[in-house]
Amino acid sequence: MSIKRVRLVRKADSYYCQFAIQTDVIPESKLGNGEVGLDVGIEYFYSDSNGHHEENPRFLRKAEKAIKHAQRQIYKKEKGKNQRRKARVRYAKKHLRVSRQRNEHAKRLARNVCSLNRLVVYEDLNVKGMVKNHCLAKSINDVAWSLFRRWLEYFAVKFNTEVVAINPRMTSQKCSDCGSIVKKSLSTRTHQCSCGCELQRDLNAAINILNLGRQARVGHTQSHATGLVTSTLLGATLVEQVTRVKVESPDFPIK
Repeated sequence: MSIKRVRLVRKADSYYCQFAIQTDVIPESKLGNGEVGLDVGIEYFYSDSNGHHEENPRFLRKAEKAIKHAQRQIYKKEKGKNQRRKARVRYAKKHLRVSRQRNEHAKRLARNVCSLNRLVVYEDLNVKGMVKNHCLAKSINDVAWSLFRRWLEYFAVKFNTEVVAINPRMTSQKCSDCGSIVKKSLSTRTHQCSCGCELQRDLNAAINILNLGRQARVGHTQSHATGLVTSTLLGATLVEQVTRVKVESPDFPIK
């Protein structure tokens, strides 16, 4: 093991020294051998094909009142004074706390999902395009789907789990039982088909996602849990930690 890079990083609360160390990935043993499809959303963080709905923690929404209060305190201080600088630091720390909460939440859930399943299927979402909807942009950024996906791909290596990204088109409209298309708006939360199938909307989509993932396991959207080299950078983001030699799923920009 050798140190490849050292750098100092300044954040709102302190300075950090980061070490990039070249190391081999050591696979961990699984706790289960299931297959699961994940439908991410805003109402729930994700709904899986087994019927579980993970609550959306809404970290930014919960901290929004305190963040706005801290922001107002900045403008009450005189420009150029030490009190204004301290107020800016307090404001930045609140945003940093939200960012860390999102990261830890996504990491914990991704680890659990990968340790319990041999196949994980999720949607290949165009998050950058979705946040152009100004009515939903704050909620989409708050839920941090892209961060969750990156952690899924990271732990897929650790647990030798197969992860597949599929096109999300029509997964919510298609009946998971008979395959018919049942049109519904975003406000319609129950899937009801003429074949008699009645499911919660997100559960129906998660089942469709899993079925598509099974069909596409040998397709170009597959991310293999082999052939990766990991550079572990203490205190860094996941993107800085993982150096991919063989990656078939696209990377996402950091928000």
